[in-house]
Amino acid sequence: MTRPIRIAVQLHPQHADYSQLRDAVMRAEEGGADVVMNWDHFFPLYGDPDGKHFECWTMLGAWAEQTERVEFGALVTGGGYRNPDLLADMARTIDHISGGRFILGMGAGWFEKDYTEYGYEFGTAGSRLNLFAEYMDRIDARLAKLNPQPNRHIPVLIGGGGEKKTLRQVAEHGDIWHSFSDLDTYRRKVGILEGHCADVGRDPAEIEHSTELGDLDEAAVNAIADAGVTLFTMGVGGPEYDLAKLRQWTAWRDARNAG
Repeated sequence: MTRPIRIAVQLHPQHADYSQLRDAVMRAEEGGADVVMNWDHFFPLYGDPDGKHFECWTMLGAWAEQTERVEFGALVTGGGYRNPDLLADMARTIDHISGGRFILGMGAGWFEKDYTEYGYEFGTAGSRLNLFAEYMDRIDARLAKLNPQPNRHIPVLIGGGGEKKTLRQVAEHGDIWHSFSDLDTYRRKVGILEGHCADVGRDPAEIEHSTELGDLDEAAVNAIADAGVTLFTMGVGGPEYDLAKLRQWTAWRDARNAG
């Protein structure tokens, strides 16, 4: 399956007023981004740990109305923060508001302060992954029961590279796999993911591969694209949300897609 290269912008919802975030969403869409993402945390991940920060899903509902073309979602939703049946209903509702442009980004969660400050049990990495697996099954079951149904199959993005549990969930539920690996590690994990897909009877070509642009140069990104990644995310922080590099990466995308 040949997929086009896509460029995402992740707007870190911290250290900014909402008016600045709203403006950044508009600039990202107008600048040619294919996808706009935020993240699901309750406190800043860098800078002042008690600085300004906004909640993920309330913001996604606003983006559903504000945007017209881009797909959007969270990179990623913390699996332990919300009842999964309710989360499925939230995803379905936002997908309808946006006319079928929502991506359900999911992960097991990792930032302890989010849990302890808001009264959730942090547990262990293993317990969070087990809960994540339970959540994914419940989300699928609830989506099948909702009336009205989603506009389409809502694509599920799963972030992480755990070889036994996370990649198994990607094989069972994921439409997009977001990895944080270097190129050699990514290639090895692709083989592991393909093994999980074989176990569950899934064609691994159905799953889009995604990663961060970070500070990579064009040669490095070309190598990653040649290895099979087609969705690349540019992360930007507030309050200025500098999108100067977006034009560079959309031009690169267009050149790659033109062949």
